[in-house]
Amino acid sequence: MPEKLISPEATLLDLAAAYPSTQDVFRARDAQAGECLLCNALFETVRAVAERYGLDLADLLTDLEKAARRDADAA
Repeated sequence: MPEKLISPEATLLDLAAAYPSTQDVFRARDAQAGECLLCNALFETVRAVAERYGLDLADLLTDLEKAARRDADAA
């Protein structure tokens, strides 16, 4: 199994910069969060964002990993 690209301790800023496709994952959860995650939680960790906004951490990490893999494979 390949090494994980996404850590729950990574900040949204780090992920958005390293793997641009992860921005779509965050945007897809803006409605559930009730605000723009990349606007208001850019410096928070994925784990903190999931807790703060009531997002399912496992699902979020899975979707982020898929997006990051697409970017890594395209590079």
